[in-house]
Amino acid sequence: MRINVKECAQILKEQDNILILTHAHPDGDTLGSGFGLCRALLKLGKKARVVCADEIPDKYLCIFKELEMPEFEEDYIVAVDVATENLLGDLCDKYKGKIDLCIDHHRSNSDYAKYLVLDSDAAAACETILEIVKELGVEIDSAIADCLFTGISTDTGCFKFASTTANTYRAAAELVDFGADNGKINRIMFDTKTKTYAAIESLALEGMQFFCDERICVITITQDMYEKTGAKEYETEAISPLTRQIEGVEIGLTIREKANGECKCSIRTFESVDASELAAFFGGGGHKQASACVFNCSVEEAKARLVAKCEEILK
Repeated sequence: MRINVKECAQILKEQDNILILTHAHPDGDTLGSGFGLCRALLKLGKKARVVCADEIPDKYLCIFKELEMPEFEEDYIVAVDVATENLLGDLCDKYKGKIDLCIDHHRSNSDYAKYLVLDSDAAAACETILEIVKELGVEIDSAIADCLFTGISTDTGCFKFASTTANTYRAAAELVDFGADNGKINRIMFDTKTKTYAAIESLALEGMQFFCDERICVITITQDMYEKTGAKEYETEAISPLTRQIEGVEIGLTIREKANGECKCSIRTFESVDASELAAFFGGGGHKQASACVFNCSVEEAKARLVAKCEEILK
């Protein structure tokens, strides 16, 4: 059932012991949404905590610095920035069919929760979380502002993606007024790279492949590459946009092999191809120009299936 921001805030005011789920392979928007909402609920005197199936990248540690989340038996379950339940990763089996509220901005959202707050015009879920927090009547401090600014900045590529709207800039400006350290956040998110990331990026680019008259670019990242470089899986999040930076490429695919044998593909496109439709074909979801899906097969098989579908799209 679709509800608006005001109705969402009222529901949250009536609930307690609130568990907030973020998607697997967490990015700044799901984490910023989750921890921003969690901080707000804690300020209301609620019990709330955030969980994620995967390890949280070190660069996001600042958004839950000095945050103490209580232990409790959850009574209400909220998913943030999660378009489909399978994007919960290893949490999916436990919580599938049990999610009470979803707050999202993906137009590909599968409407799996009891209640859904969806603003597909928002560049980031954190834009909607900001409106909900204000509706809750919570005083937004610098910690909440940092969370929400992180989500907005990262999901817009530091405000350079076409999804960035006038409302996005207004929300970001409001968060700076609330104390968000925009300069520090953007430096950490976009201008700081680990040595292990630099090493695995080099290997990834060496193995880059092109298909369909170089309109499709594929990067594969294997467990062997992680072992050789010492890089962690979450560090490779920054590699996906590289495929879209190459002249002539219309579809960029970054396929990452997970330790459990699954593969995650991050899809990046331009306006000529809807990435969310491509991802949905394989059970995933996301945005028009940035989406993802998961395969329970080898990297090579996932690549073959993806390239075949991409060639069909580009005919």
